[in-house]
Amino acid sequence: MAGEITLTVGGQAGQGVQSIGLTLARAFARGGLHVFAQQDYESRVRGGHNSFKLRMGPRPVMAALQETNILVALDPLSLDVHMAQLTDPGVAIFDGEKTQVAGPRRGYFPVPLERLAQESGGNRLMQNSVAAGAAAGLTGFDFSIISDAVAEQFKGRGPEVEEGNRRAAQAGYDYALTQFGGRCDCSLSTMAAPKRLLLDGNEALVLGALAGGCRFMAGYPMTPSTPILQYMATKGAGLGAVGIQTEDEIAAINMAIGASFAGVRAMTATAGGGFSLMVEGLGLAGMTETPVVIVVGQRPGPATGFPTRTEQGDLEFVLHAAQGEFARIVLTPGTPEQAFALGFRAFNLAERYQLPVIILTDQQLADSYRTIEPFDLSSLQIDRGELLLDAPPDYMRYRLTPSGISPRAVPGLSSAVVVADSDEHAEDGHITEDGAVRTAMVRKRVGKLELARADIVPPEHYGEQHPELLLIGWGSTYGALREAVDDLRADGVSAGMLHLSQVWPFPNEQVQAAMKAAKKSVMVENNASGQLARVMRGETGLAPDGHILKYDGRPFSPSEITTQARRWLR
Repeated sequence: MAGEITLTVGGQAGQGVQSIGLTLARAFARGGLHVFAQQDYESRVRGGHNSFKLRMGPRPVMAALQETNILVALDPLSLDVHMAQLTDPGVAIFDGEKTQVAGPRRGYFPVPLERLAQESGGNRLMQNSVAAGAAAGLTGFDFSIISDAVAEQFKGRGPEVEEGNRRAAQAGYDYALTQFGGRCDCSLSTMAAPKRLLLDGNEALVLGALAGGCRFMAGYPMTPSTPILQYMATKGAGLGAVGIQTEDEIAAINMAIGASFAGVRAMTATAGGGFSLMVEGLGLAGMTETPVVIVVGQRPGPATGFPTRTEQGDLEFVLHAAQGEFARIVLTPGTPEQAFALGFRAFNLAERYQLPVIILTDQQLADSYRTIEPFDLSSLQIDRGELLLDAPPDYMRYRLTPSGISPRAVPGLSSAVVVADSDEHAEDGHITEDGAVRTAMVRKRVGKLELARADIVPPEHYGEQHPELLLIGWGSTYGALREAVDDLRADGVSAGMLHLSQVWPFPNEQVQAAMKAAKKSVMVENNASGQLARVMRGETGLAPDGHILKYDGRPFSPSEITTQARRWLR
């Protein structure tokens, strides 16, 4: 896209790759630019190759590109890994006094990162700030904004550290301007624009949950969902929310169920492996009809798999997890905006239908930052369903009602006795072996799925309404799909996108209508077997004309989708 650049920071874990990336992302966002930032890191504390890719420009950007205009290489390996992605003209910044290269090479801009850090900041470890300043200097971006972002990054570490890193960034900025100014077609200017938020998917989801009245979260750390618990504990404290790290995932879901039974909106978050441990608790929520929200951040499996990479491999797992039959709702946000909206909506749905709601994310959405407009809170309304604060004397927790939803009293807030049991139970909550009662209770629990169809989040249709090619996706493929549609249309292709942010109950009518309106449809998924395509065929009887599947642990780029999509245009 004209007027934008992509900047990649590469290095080893522990070298401050994320620190540089986030500092620059905040600075460019505050300068009025649209930003998308994507992380790629290995599952180790130190060592291993990590990267942080920033794409920014005057118009919204929703996905990372494969190519890069500026490369900041903190170690020699980063040059080897990323030089093939460098555009022409493009710039590779590296410490020329520490990394030896064979003769002059296209785009090589050596900067004495460690020496400048020692001379200007008094500590060689401040080379991260030198690198950030040098990258910004190549773009000609307003240094005062860079300086403020650097200061914020090191806020709380003492005035000497803060000021030292400011000076180090200034040294890198000045060096780049003096030595390489005008030799890089990568200029960026500040823009007058309203203030935007810079959030990743996890942060947006927590803010939505807090807006939705969530006041209790229990969890056990597991990438990529660990930051949800951390963010809830910090941001929720001022709202009276409690975040607790438990001894394991079994305790986490059971504590969330217990808090919900006591009347508190509660959630937990984990990854696929942790959700495996939560499955019995999921069944408990289904049997006791206790509202609970569960975030499952997908990562490649099976077993430990690729613990810090991305994949959409757990869809069918969460749809069918737990023994027996009961209803659950599965939401699949693809953007920070959707993460916020569905993070709020999940609690209304859980209490309205008294069932578990699963929010299925992945590492790509969880860890990618994007500039977005501030959230509109004016239309948000909390619905607690059939919650009773003062139950009648004849109260029965599992009463069979015409609506299919039983009244739910909070223990201790009324004179009614509240009985719940994980065994099959009668209307009063006590255990039963009666076959007729069993049939009625199963019918009630399973029937909630049809009731919940009234609240289905419709798929988003983008592009042509009757396209020659319809690309269908879910979850974090949203940004790459949308930009792929834009690229295809710019080339004269009649293209459209159908993106599902809710997959269960499945939006049968909307999907069927969109597929019938298209000449050809192609399913795009970050898994090996086309899981959503199988679900879609089972629910609608329709199958896509083709699949674009990726399962190397990395997200799609728009160009990968457009290249493969053209096969179905012949």
